[in-house]
Amino acid sequence: MTVRIYHNARCSKSRATLALLEAHGCNVEVINYLDQPPSEAELVVLLEQLQMPARQLLRASEAEYRSLGLSDSALGDATLIAAMAVHPKLIERPIVVANGKAAIGRPPEAVLAIL
Repeated sequence: MTVRIYHNARCSKSRATLALLEAHGCNVEVINYLDQPPSEAELVVLLEQLQMPARQLLRASEAEYRSLGLSDSALGDATLIAAMAVHPKLIERPIVVANGKAAIGRPPEAVLAIL
């Protein structure tokens, strides 16, 4: 089975999730999303697969979140998705895609449900 992971090698949860997938014998396509950020269209698909609104995918602890004023609850999904496409550090990680579904690896074992 081929599984895609939106990965940040500096993140311990992302590294643990990748190791877990490999331990389960998955053929893993690694996308270093900070170097190859998903487009707005790709983010829309990911959010559909995750079954969550854009706000839930945001990392509120990032400096960009504060500097861009993304805490404003009046901002819609389109604005938040555009911000994540331009500033990929805002995207929660890791995201794993398999079998037409997606899951966030927090904790890493959460991704096992979509395999």
